[in-house]
Amino acid sequence: MAVQQFSVIVEWDAEDEVWVTHVPTLDRLSTYGETRQAALDNTREAILGYLEAAGKAGIPVPRTGGPGPSIVELEVSLP
Repeated sequence: MAVQQFSVIVEWDAEDEVWVTHVPTLDRLSTYGETRQAALDNTREAILGYLEAAGKAGIPVPRTGGPGPSIVELEVSLP
């Protein structure tokens, strides 16, 4: 069985009170869960569904392995 890693951005949505995930390399695939682990479990299922649908439709799936997304803190002077 082949294994591929995907970079996943995980963030807390205070308004909806859920954990939200984004998979940048898969057209910004996104899902959520009430706990961080539930969000990651849902993301794993969503990735598998995406890969299955892409395979059936002949859509190429980007290979991972290069630099992943990063979070950068920017300081902004407010007026």
